[in-house]
Amino acid sequence: MRDRIIALVLGVLLIVPAASRAEDQVRRGRLVISVADQTSAMIPHAKITVTSQDGGAAAAVIPGVVTDDTGVAIIPDLPDGRYTVQVEFPGFATSILQDVRVRGGDVRRRVTLQISKFDQQVTVARDAQSASLDPGGAAFSTVLTREQIAALPDDPDEMEEVLKAMSPPGATIRVDGFTGGKLPPKSQIRSIRLPKMDMFAAQNHGGMGGALFIDIMTMPGNGPLRANIDFNFMDDALNARNAFSPEKGDEQLQQYNFGTSGTIKPNKASFSINGGVGTQYTSPIILAALPSGDTANRNTKQPRDSYNITGRVDYAINKDHAMRASFDRTWSESRNLGVGAYDLVGRSYQSNQSGNQLRLSENGPISRRMFTESRLQLRWSDTSSVSAVELPTLRVNDAFTSGGAQRKGGQHNFDVELATDLDYVRGAHSWRTGVLVEGGRYRSDDIANYLGTYTFASLAAYDAGKPSNFSKRIGDPNITYTNYQFGAYVQDDWRLSRTLLLAPGIRVGAQTHAGAPLSVSPRISAAWSPLRNGTLTIRGSYGDFYDWIAGGLYKQTLLVDGVRLQDINIVNPSYPDPGAGGAAAPSNQYLWSDALVLPRANRMNAGVDKALTKNGRVSATYSYGWGRALLRGRNLNAPVGGVRPNPALANVVELQTDAESRSQALNVSYSYVRLDWKRTFMMANYTLASARTNTTGAFSLPANGDNLETEWGPSGGDIRHRIGGSISMSPWRDVSMSVNLSGQSGTPYNVTTGGDNNRDGEFTDRPAGVTRNSARGAWQVNLGGRLSYTLGFGKARAAGGGAGGTQVVVAMGNSGGGGAMAPGFGGGAESKRYRVGFYVSGQNLLNRVNFTGYSFVQTSPFFGAPVAASQPRRIQMGMQFGF
Repeated sequence: MRDRIIALVLGVLLIVPAASRAEDQVRRGRLVISVADQTSAMIPHAKITVTSQDGGAAAAVIPGVVTDDTGVAIIPDLPDGRYTVQVEFPGFATSILQDVRVRGGDVRRRVTLQISKFDQQVTVARDAQSASLDPGGAAFSTVLTREQIAALPDDPDEMEEVLKAMSPPGATIRVDGFTGGKLPPKSQIRSIRLPKMDMFAAQNHGGMGGALFIDIMTMPGNGPLRANIDFNFMDDALNARNAFSPEKGDEQLQQYNFGTSGTIKPNKASFSINGGVGTQYTSPIILAALPSGDTANRNTKQPRDSYNITGRVDYAINKDHAMRASFDRTWSESRNLGVGAYDLVGRSYQSNQSGNQLRLSENGPISRRMFTESRLQLRWSDTSSVSAVELPTLRVNDAFTSGGAQRKGGQHNFDVELATDLDYVRGAHSWRTGVLVEGGRYRSDDIANYLGTYTFASLAAYDAGKPSNFSKRIGDPNITYTNYQFGAYVQDDWRLSRTLLLAPGIRVGAQTHAGAPLSVSPRISAAWSPLRNGTLTIRGSYGDFYDWIAGGLYKQTLLVDGVRLQDINIVNPSYPDPGAGGAAAPSNQYLWSDALVLPRANRMNAGVDKALTKNGRVSATYSYGWGRALLRGRNLNAPVGGVRPNPALANVVELQTDAESRSQALNVSYSYVRLDWKRTFMMANYTLASARTNTTGAFSLPANGDNLETEWGPSGGDIRHRIGGSISMSPWRDVSMSVNLSGQSGTPYNVTTGGDNNRDGEFTDRPAGVTRNSARGAWQVNLGGRLSYTLGFGKARAAGGGAGGTQVVVAMGNSGGGGAMAPGFGGGAESKRYRVGFYVSGQNLLNRVNFTGYSFVQTSPFFGAPVAASQPRRIQMGMQFGF
């Protein structure tokens, strides 16, 4: 018995340490989950649930977590085993990852949530080859990271220029599906998608340029309470001198922005309020040749004051259906406008603008296979102008312009846009159909040139007191009119196989005041993914597009009809009393033809996208287009031998749709993303293009008679070469830097004689044998950059961005990334409770002189020389504080 007890005790002593050692040897690791939407924008505060699939001790309850402000969640101390990961976020379909294996160390997974309008059986768990055919996928667009968005210029106008320089020519900006209006502040931007290939979707009206859109999505107010305060400051002390000014011009910017957002009711309602006030002044350059022989080469201060306020509410009707309402109010006052280049100080005028914008939208499923999305936009705005002095205008072509600005009155616009889309998914077919109604009511009493303008062919003619023409507009400018357009479409994204997608579609449209009752626009696209790993996509498209006729053209025919308003033209008038001599023709007249058809253009393209490595991909697209029924003016009363057929009128210009155009372009782009290595993002693109046409626009008259064949030449936007690129990274901990480069070859210019040889009152006559837009300017290149450093201190914030209770973030400076953290808050500082950041940014860092205007009037003393340049080097510095 005693021997058995001893043996039992020895056995226990041996087994317990062995079991303890075996338990100690169970490997433990952690899951690192990053969550993004279909645009690759990271989603903060997404709910993540992790469940063990092994049972036993490993099946202990694992607390749920949410992603932090960067869209990342960490689940630590997990035993070796298999797990199920479920990711949820309002408005998106739930994603489930099965058999996630933890074997010690870090196990990283990236989850892309699909907007809930797509059927799960179609969008979830597709293989790489099939997923590469998605029209919104990486093969056909580039999505900027949060770091890249933070590195964009702070000024919305400059940001728009940079985004368009990074995109193929002709791209249009949309914000939350709406076109028109100003860009939102960076603090409201959630994601930016740049186009790489023209997708020709029937959903898009497209117009003459096809369907290239820069899509910007804004942030809802979900999550803890947040706030941001921005202060931007710039002064001419940090800037360089303009090449056309003998001294540095006065320039300053003081801009204050604020924002707050948060949850009204968890998973139900949220809000955001943003606003700003700014005061600034710039100094446009006057470069004019005066009668004395001197050159008026100096700066003039041009002040501008403005404010804006935006409020937004997001509301979840149910788990999958959401509504959004936002209201935006803007106001600005600008003084000393109209001064610069050849225009002297007396030409200044003041402009006041105010605008209001209400946007309502809803989206969500109405069944397992159907999804609706609707939007309504109402915009009403007022503008008014007043001249500094009331005097007639004296113009010497490409030498100087003096006298008054002759601007007064204003206009009130009310615009409406209503659209609804319905998606239906069944099997291999994804159908989409919808309608669009847009237009408005417009009232105006603005008028220009009501005191008259003398035009001189040269300085010598001015000294001799011999003007070539006197023009004046008289009559009642009060007018009210409406203009509406309607569109409807249907398209099917048909997956013939997992490697081939065919997308036929058709769009129809009609516009008030146009002759044709209905215009039809068929389109078709095909995409092929030949490789099993989905790294190669080949795509081709064709479309027959129509375009709207601008409502302002219809307004002009109502105003200048020879009765309501009259344009008085006197050829070779006496001076300074035009009525004392010369041959007087009472008025110009502009006619709207009832037979007008909507302008049309055929476009086709072919493209290829290839993932070269895990992190880099290249795309190339060739496009060709030809336009027909384009707008131009035809003079029905052109002088014949110096005599007009109808002496009671001057030019009788009828709007015609018989002009044409030809264009082609080759675009190559490359992107490289390594956020796991110094947060590196790089992209570059190059476009080789050519565009020719025989019209310069609606109501424009051919320079020599009415023969359009002699008008063929480069279009105004015929820029042969375009380059763009950017790189952003965090080379050291808590340091972020970015560099952006854009450039383009010279734009075309028209060479004119400076006189009115055919006596039609238009100074567009070209020398014999010279074609339209035969001259070109020089290259323009701009290098910009940003460098920021952030210092973090204090107790680290709780993971998940909300576990520690209400969180308030205040940022002094540019608060990119939705106000969650200021740009540059990376590395260790990002996780600290308090953060102080410093940054410096600039544009045209090389201080290159980029000429933007040239004189090609033969009688001008500046003939053949540049007369204007874009901004010289501009530097902005700032500080950021957040907690």
